[in-house]
Amino acid sequence: MRKKKRNPVRTSRPEREYQRALTQVARQVGMIISGFPPGDPEAYPTIERILRQYSDTLHDWAIATASRMIADVNQQDRKAWVLRAQDMAKALRDEILNADTGVAMRGLLAEQVTLIKSLPLEAAKRVHELTLKGIEDSTRASEISQEILRSGEVSASRAMLIARTEVSRTAATLTEARAKAVGSEGYIWRTSHDGAVRESHKEMEGKFVPWSSPPTLDKLTGHAGCLPNCRCWPSPVIPE
Repeated sequence: MRKKKRNPVRTSRPEREYQRALTQVARQVGMIISGFPPGDPEAYPTIERILRQYSDTLHDWAIATASRMIADVNQQDRKAWVLRAQDMAKALRDEILNADTGVAMRGLLAEQVTLIKSLPLEAAKRVHELTLKGIEDSTRASEISQEILRSGEVSASRAMLIARTEVSRTAATLTEARAKAVGSEGYIWRTSHDGAVRESHKEMEGKFVPWSSPPTLDKLTGHAGCLPNCRCWPSPVIPE
C-alpha cells in the first residue's frame, strides 16, 4: 500500500476553527426557521426578511472570521515554504518568503465574506421552494414540513463543505502566489494516497499542471486543493 501523504501546508486547525465558526451561523439559521410554522406560506415573507437582515448583520463578523482563517493559513503556507526553501539560494528563498500575496488575500477575503453571508440566503431560498412544493402537493405536506425544519441541519452541512473546501483553496492559492512570484509555471499534483481519493484525482497524481491551465475533473475546473472536498495539493515546480 502507498503511504498516506500529507499536505506540507497544515490546514487541519484552521479548518476546524473555520468550520466551528460557520456552524454557529447555520445553527442560528435553524433557530430562526424553527420559530415559524413549517410550510405556512404566510410566514415565509417574515422568514425571508429576518434571514436577509441576518445576512446583512454578518458582514463585519464575516470579515473578521475570514481574515483570521486566511492569516492562519498564510502563516502555515509560509512555514511550508521555509522547509521547501532550505536548499535554495538565499536570494531566491527571501524572494519567495517576501512575495506580495496581498492581491490573492484580498480576493480570498471577498469570496469568503460572500460565502458566509450566503448561508442565511440559501436557507431562505430553500424554505421558499419547499413551501411552494407543499402548496402544490398537499399529500406530502407533512413530509415537506419536516424538510423545512431540517434547514438548520442542511445549512450546517453546507458550512462544513465551505470550511473544508475554502481552507484548502486558500492554501493552494497562497502557494500559487508565492510560486509564481519566482517564475514557477506550474506544479506537480499530489494526492493524500488513501482510499478516499476520487478516481479522477488519483489519475492526476504526479502530473505536471500549468498554473495557467487548471484541469477539468468530473465536470469541475480547478487546481489541486481548489475543488469541493478536494484534499489534494500543489507541489510547486521552481525554475533552476
